[in-house]
Amino acid sequence: MVRDVRRALPLLLVVLVVGCGQATQQPASSARGGAEGEQPTQPHIGRTLVMAGRSEAPSVASRPLRSFGLTSSTETRLFNAGLTLRDGQGAFRPYLAEALPQLNSDSWKVSPDGRMETTYHLKPNLVWQDGVPLTANDFVFAYEVYSLPDLGQAASAPLGTIEEVLAPDDRTVVVRWRSLYADAGNLDSGNGSVPSATGFPPLPRHLIETPLHEDSLDAFIGLPFWSTEYVGLGPFTMDRWEPGAYFEGVAFDQHVLGRPKIDRVRMLFIPDFNTSLANMLAGEAHITVDDSIRFEQAMVLRRQWESTGAGQVLIYPSLWRHAYFQQRREYARPITFTDARIRKALMYSVDKQALSEALFEGQGILTDTPIPPTSPAFADVDRVATKYPYDLRQTVKLMAEAGYAKGPDGVWAHPTVGRFAFELDTFQSPQNENEMHIMADTWRQAGYDVSENVFAASLSSNYQLRDTQPGINAASFPSGEVALIDHASKTLPTAGNRWSGVNRGGWTNGDFDRLAEQLDQTLARDERAAILTQMAKVFSEDAAVISLYFNPTTTAFVANLKGPKPSVPESTTSWDVYDWEWTS
Repeated sequence: MVRDVRRALPLLLVVLVVGCGQATQQPASSARGGAEGEQPTQPHIGRTLVMAGRSEAPSVASRPLRSFGLTSSTETRLFNAGLTLRDGQGAFRPYLAEALPQLNSDSWKVSPDGRMETTYHLKPNLVWQDGVPLTANDFVFAYEVYSLPDLGQAASAPLGTIEEVLAPDDRTVVVRWRSLYADAGNLDSGNGSVPSATGFPPLPRHLIETPLHEDSLDAFIGLPFWSTEYVGLGPFTMDRWEPGAYFEGVAFDQHVLGRPKIDRVRMLFIPDFNTSLANMLAGEAHITVDDSIRFEQAMVLRRQWESTGAGQVLIYPSLWRHAYFQQRREYARPITFTDARIRKALMYSVDKQALSEALFEGQGILTDTPIPPTSPAFADVDRVATKYPYDLRQTVKLMAEAGYAKGPDGVWAHPTVGRFAFELDTFQSPQNENEMHIMADTWRQAGYDVSENVFAASLSSNYQLRDTQPGINAASFPSGEVALIDHASKTLPTAGNRWSGVNRGGWTNGDFDRLAEQLDQTLARDERAAILTQMAKVFSEDAAVISLYFNPTTTAFVANLKGPKPSVPESTTSWDVYDWEWTS
């Protein structure tokens, strides 16, 4: 793995600056980002910023009431704000709060029995986007909503550790914790359809308290408030939503960090990567966000823009791509997926370099754990992680140890379990399908009977379907510590939590769970880092999943848009969208 990472280092957090000249001409149509009568050749301060997004999320709330299986961090960032804000380097800053609570002070108290209390003081004169003042009671109300058992979020972080939320006065939020929680001083607004581990956003009590108490839960979840009539605290206010096409937001004059420098944003819903590329090349969109183009399309833009100086392409590691084995005995086919030797044999027969060459022109960021090279923990984790380079000799050795032998047709078979046949699943997209074909081919060459199955992209929000597939399924999740921590048994996806969570294959390990419990009892960052390193060691030794690579996430934008920057995992490139601006 070290060799692979060194090859990829030039790609990490690199800015592919493709000229800073004048932008290409933009269509003079209000549906394309310009106002009526406006000269199309140069954007000016206040012009609509058109974003090419990949999907239309059913809600723009930063912690939606249902999981949708969509990546929509920019959509939620536009309209939401939390107590803290995670910047592009992964550090937390005060946002709605005046300051972050400090451990072992009056703002962060720890009792001998492990209970805690954190206190946040809100900045003065904060208002919702409808002009109503934000108060600490809006956080009390938010906890009431998100802790409802029927929503399936009550046990998730940080809600599962909170005992109660109090509002001693309008500007003071007190959170009492039933046990230690290391991110108690970093409560942010979450991250869209995949809620952040620290996500605890406020909700406007004056707008939705009555429906909560008087209507059914389904009616409450279906309120227009969560989408077309959303009212938040972020840099932009919802102005218009055309289902299936786009939504628009206008700058919020009273945004806590200042009025955005761009007056209006439009988010286009474009599920097809090539269509997003065409919109960028035609000047109908100014920036790609939320994985709306892949590496292949980004390279096309780079080559097209090189000669004209029309824009820039940012490339940085983001989503952790992995394949998980079904290890729940009631679903696993074959049942021997529960045997670590079998999982390791399959991992040794995955040619990751072939994936890199085919998918990323040889520039893939390959990995054996969810911890990316940009993480401060990477060096320690990489030192202890078990590596699984492509080595069919190891496959043969491990399969034999597990009682398998190749039959006359060259396929592994077991005297009691039978022929080693399994299904490899993925969700529809060119990259996913190419990845599936390559992995299936190499596994067939290694002696496995593999069938391939592609699910429609529309099924990606069906978590129960994903979590109960009998074979091997590929998935992408935000990389970093949270992806590792969420493989503890207590966060297993179940019907009780509506099948939400990273550990979709149902992997369990007693040593890992004990380390996770120890981590829960540790607040000091250096001690936590050491525990996380040991968790990564166990995770890789036991072949929990097949860690493949980090998606080289791309953001492309026109040259006269100033502001977008590379972002480390678990942050969003649009974290400071309020500070972006047009340049002439």
